[in-house]
Amino acid sequence: MHLVQSMAFVGDTPWHGLGNQLAPNQPLEVWAKASGMDWKIEESEVRFVAGTSGLGSIHAFPEQKVLYRSDTKAPLSVVSSRYQVVQPAEILDFYKDLTDVSGFELETAGVLKDGKKLWALARTGQSTTLKGKDQVNAYLLLATACDGTLATTAQFTSVRVVCNNTLSIALGNDSTGAVKVPHRSQFDAQAVKRQLGIAVSSWDSFMVRVKALSERKVSDSAAETFFRRVLTYPAGGPNMPTPAINDSAIKAVQTLYAGRGKGATLPSASGTAWGLVNSVTEFVDHQRRAHSDDHRRDAAWFGAGATIKQRAWDESMKLVA
Repeated sequence: MHLVQSMAFVGDTPWHGLGNQLAPNQPLEVWAKASGMDWKIEESEVRFVAGTSGLGSIHAFPEQKVLYRSDTKAPLSVVSSRYQVVQPAEILDFYKDLTDVSGFELETAGVLKDGKKLWALARTGQSTTLKGKDQVNAYLLLATACDGTLATTAQFTSVRVVCNNTLSIALGNDSTGAVKVPHRSQFDAQAVKRQLGIAVSSWDSFMVRVKALSERKVSDSAAETFFRRVLTYPAGGPNMPTPAINDSAIKAVQTLYAGRGKGATLPSASGTAWGLVNSVTEFVDHQRRAHSDDHRRDAAWFGAGATIKQRAWDESMKLVA
């Protein structure tokens, strides 16, 4: 089952082989149609029938509203009446001045879960190559959800070309790497872009760290310790009173690190801290158990997978401190 309802892309076919291919530099109206984002989120107050067999009286519940698609009338979610909607068109429009003036290029955009999640990903034009032709490109991801599962989130992401591994890039000293606008606030695209303004220098400092990781050789025992720290889930709640070590995941990442991973044998990654990080990101992005590829991508960008990758990055930073 695919959660990706519809999607458009430029260049190589994306991770799941779905989507409508576009020529580069298409106008946003073309992107909206091809990516399945050419509809609006409509809203209506919640009503209910009081009484039996459908003959009762109809009442309103003004504290809540139903969000639904303008094209199919399919319901998306029930939210509080204070909920601020972000429209599909706003996700694409966010990139307009960036693609017109700043040299960004939209690469993928699409709809997840019947329209409950929307995203677009643009290449910023920034790039670096580590030894052995290991290329890493910078992207800007903007995503939102209308079912309460995700604030509107803008984040810089690096993509390692050889394996399509993704890592979010920390903005300044903030390790989250994202600007988040909760749905109780109005989404102000220009304010978000101002907050992201530090990203050019963020990319530079991120690449300094990546180069340091690619030059930091690690012993087998250090690698083992790294994987155990990253893939031991902390204790919490009645279901997991003690820390849990994910042995099958540790075996999988060790195999990737030992040479099975894409790009694992490049000089930048073989036996290095950069190789450690990428074995974890490849596992999370491409191999971790999930209902479908789309569930996995959702988790890798926004959920549990993103948390594991962040832990790998934080642990790797200790090796080059």
